[in-house]
Amino acid sequence: MESVVTLWFVTAADPAGVIAAEPKADRGYGRKFLAQLNPAWPITPIGEFPLNRSAQASAGEYYVAGFPGVTIVQTVLHDSPALSDLNPRLLDSVPAAEVFAFAVDPESGYGGIAHWRGGVLKRSLCAERTRTYEDVGLPAPFEAPFWAGERAESVGGISLPFEPIELVAEAQRAWLGVDVSPEGPDIHVVAYAVDGRPAPRVPEGPRRRDAASRRPAAPLSSGYDDYEDAPSGPPERAHWADRSLSAARRTGVAAARGLRAARTWVQEKIRHSDRG
Repeated sequence: MESVVTLWFVTAADPAGVIAAEPKADRGYGRKFLAQLNPAWPITPIGEFPLNRSAQASAGEYYVAGFPGVTIVQTVLHDSPALSDLNPRLLDSVPAAEVFAFAVDPESGYGGIAHWRGGVLKRSLCAERTRTYEDVGLPAPFEAPFWAGERAESVGGISLPFEPIELVAEAQRAWLGVDVSPEGPDIHVVAYAVDGRPAPRVPEGPRRRDAASRRPAAPLSSGYDDYEDAPSGPPERAHWADRSLSAARRTGVAAARGLRAARTWVQEKIRHSDRG
C-alpha cells in the first residue's frame, strides 16, 4: 500500500504560533536532514513552496521544513499502513517531545493518524471506510462526533461511521492547532528528490522571451537588462551623432560668415589703395 505521510516533530509550546509567522524554510536544513537519514541518497532540491497550497509529495521525494521547535517532513510510504510500524529511522530522525503523523491515500480513502509523546505511542488509528488496519489507544475528544456518525452518512454493515481522510484533517487542527488547508497560513517547505533525478531547469519567463525576440541582432546600445524594455526615443549613439552633425553645421555657418567678412575687408583695402 502507498500513502503520503506528513510528520510533525514538535518541541515548541505553541506550534500554531510558529506557523502563523510564516517563516521561510531553510534549504540547507533539509539537505542536512536527508543526508543524516540516508548518506547514500543523491539529494536534489526540486522546489520551494507552501505545503498547504501544492500537490503532495510523490515517490522518491521529501518535503522538509525546519522551524524553531517544529520540523515538518512529508514523503511517500510503501510499507505497512499501520503507522505504529513506521520506520524507526524516520520516526526518530528529529529529537522531539511529541511526534504527530498524518497519512492519506485519496484513491482508496485511507486515512491514518498517530501521536507519540516521549517516544511512546499514545494513539493510532489507520483505516479505510470498510477496513481498519490499526486502532491503538483511547479516542481523542475531537474524534467523538466522527464515531457518533455526525460527520458522514451511514453506509451500513461494518463500515466506519465516518471518512478516515476527514478525520485526518480534524486531527491536524486539534493536535497542532494549525489550519493546514489552503485557507490557512503558508507552511513553507523545500522539496527534494532522492532518486537521482537532475535538478529541474528554470523555464524562461514570458518577459525574457519577449525581450529576446525584440532585441536587434546588432544593438546600438547594450545597457539594458533582458527583462526591461529599452526606453523610447533615439539610442544613445544616434543622439550623439545628431549633436555632432548640428555642431558641424554651426561650424560651417560660422566659417562662411568669416570668409565673407575677409573678402569684404580685402575689397575695401583695394579700393582705398586705388584712391591713393
